[in-house]
Amino acid sequence: MSDDVDHERRRFLASAALSIAAGRFGVNLSSRALSIMTQPADTAVQVLGDGELRSLDDAAEWLNSPPLTAAGLRGKVVLIDFWTYTCINWLRTLPYVRAWSDKYKDRGLVVVGVHTPEFGFEHTLDNVRRSVKDMMVPYPVVIDNDYSIWNAFRNNYWPALYLVDAKGRVRYHHFGEGEYGQSERSIQRLLNDAGAGNVDRDLVSVEGRGAEADADWRDLRSQETYVGYGRTTNFASPGRAAFDTRHVYTAPVRLEVNHWSLSGDWTVGEQAIVLNKVNGSVAYRFHARDLHLVMGPSGRGAAVPFRVRIDGRPPGAAHGLDVDEQGNGVAREQRMYQLIRQPKPITDRQFEIEFLEPGMEVFSFTFG
Repeated sequence: MSDDVDHERRRFLASAALSIAAGRFGVNLSSRALSIMTQPADTAVQVLGDGELRSLDDAAEWLNSPPLTAAGLRGKVVLIDFWTYTCINWLRTLPYVRAWSDKYKDRGLVVVGVHTPEFGFEHTLDNVRRSVKDMMVPYPVVIDNDYSIWNAFRNNYWPALYLVDAKGRVRYHHFGEGEYGQSERSIQRLLNDAGAGNVDRDLVSVEGRGAEADADWRDLRSQETYVGYGRTTNFASPGRAAFDTRHVYTAPVRLEVNHWSLSGDWTVGEQAIVLNKVNGSVAYRFHARDLHLVMGPSGRGAAVPFRVRIDGRPPGAAHGLDVDEQGNGVAREQRMYQLIRQPKPITDRQFEIEFLEPGMEVFSFTFG
């Protein structure tokens, strides 16, 4: 990453953190990690026995591995990675965590992905199991539906990395995206301290593809927007939203940047909005290369076709992974869908998605 791009990333994330602190986006910082916070690996601040690694012992569900315990991990360097499968910020870190697991697993590193859900549907084990497979997560994953591991680490962020040394002490943490070189140097240092010897000092070379590609930080001026009334802002349909009841909405004549609106018969819930009748739509005016939407059918096994437009036209070359050039797609499960990845130049654009069947739930917009 060039210094200029790194500066843009830091500027954007700092701005996002300040906006959140000011309440402009209605998102608690215990949600997605938008700021960059690190603690160096030459200080021990937490100790096994206070409950951090020991919190793994009571976990009921593991994927990709038999259950791991604090005692069994003694003598290993452990990378704890807090994630939830709809989080674009985590998804863009996955290529690095995957590469570190592969490179250092024979030198004594154990990566443990702690899946702590944000949305209700992320509590469902089958959904997590499918995501682990689809996203090619190769290392052990522990299911943390009750937040017991999250609380033991006193964590507040997705994604969050904690490095635990061979004696069970947390020696490094990093919240959010970026600082991959610093994180890998900390892994190498702790492996050497543990006696691994001859640890390769080169850094992994990673290029994320698809939704895992690094954000276009220079052009990213839109930030995560929740649409449920519990955390949303910048709702622009005329009149106030009617909470937890059916209501017919109309779109405004014009949307300001980073504002959104509804058209059609919707119920606005605390965590999501739900479409009650066919041909409802959601619009958002944004400034970013990528636009993603966390959404899916409310009924298990359902399939909801949808149509995407950008500035009133099919997206063409600006289509994302989950739609074709004409903007057509089908939602079959609740997850993050990449709907727009536009070529340069990046300008303010108006996005609209129309659902051709009812029963669609929409949770949040994210950008890259």
